[in-house]
Amino acid sequence: PGVGKTTLAHTLAATLGLTFQRIQFTSDMLPADIIGVSIFNRDKAEFTFHPGPIFTQLILADEVNRASPRTQSALLEAMEEQQVTIDNQTLDLSTPFFVIATQNPSHQLGTFELPESQLDRFLMRIEIGYPDAEAERALLSGENRRDLVKKLQAVITPQQLLDLQHQVSTITVSSALLDYLQSILRYTRESGHFQHGLSPRAGLGLLSAAKAWASIDGRGHVVPEDVQAVLANVVSHRLVVKDEAHRHNWLETMIQAIPVP
Repeated sequence: PGVGKTTLAHTLAATLGLTFQRIQFTSDMLPADIIGVSIFNRDKAEFTFHPGPIFTQLILADEVNRASPRTQSALLEAMEEQQVTIDNQTLDLSTPFFVIATQNPSHQLGTFELPESQLDRFLMRIEIGYPDAEAERALLSGENRRDLVKKLQAVITPQQLLDLQHQVSTITVSSALLDYLQSILRYTRESGHFQHGLSPRAGLGLLSAAKAWASIDGRGHVVPEDVQAVLANVVSHRLVVKDEAHRHNWLETMIQAIPVP
């Protein structure tokens, strides 16, 4: 706690020009607190839908594992399909649509373990950690971070962001690279080191992240180093290591075990 996760989400929303909502998850929260609720309008003699905070472009789900599994599940359809269903009616969400979630350590009181189905819908897990000495000194001696965030200006429009996403999707992938990626997926399923292997959704996420990394590096094609660069962030929250001996070096073991094309 307190390492700047919420500030980072606010900063992303401001610089990307996206609408933003923060949802503080609590143990007594209900799915309707996220999706919205239909309230009967006596004057019109009909139900009127009042949308919840999920109807925005960037959501910060703060301390998501403090809510019950039932409430956590309200995010599932939105994250996968970019739509929600209420009263037998399907409603599309905004585009682009992102969910950033933070969680408390599992050993803290009042937390619920995130189900595997929900974890698999997050593209990446990133651990921010503590700042280095120079960055922390600048934080302590600089301007109030809330004031700095308020001054931020958008450097891109939502449409430009969608265009960039489309551009990334056109990055080419060779047959040999797909073989390499499939070897990673099969390794997690067949090596016996993990409680369960990576899903096809995880494979698609790994491919998308590798394409994005290649694009950032200025290339129009993916190389194995792109996959390796994003591998830990894409798969670490999806895998549970069986053997204590491999708990700290599973990534290195996996990379060394799979031939690079």
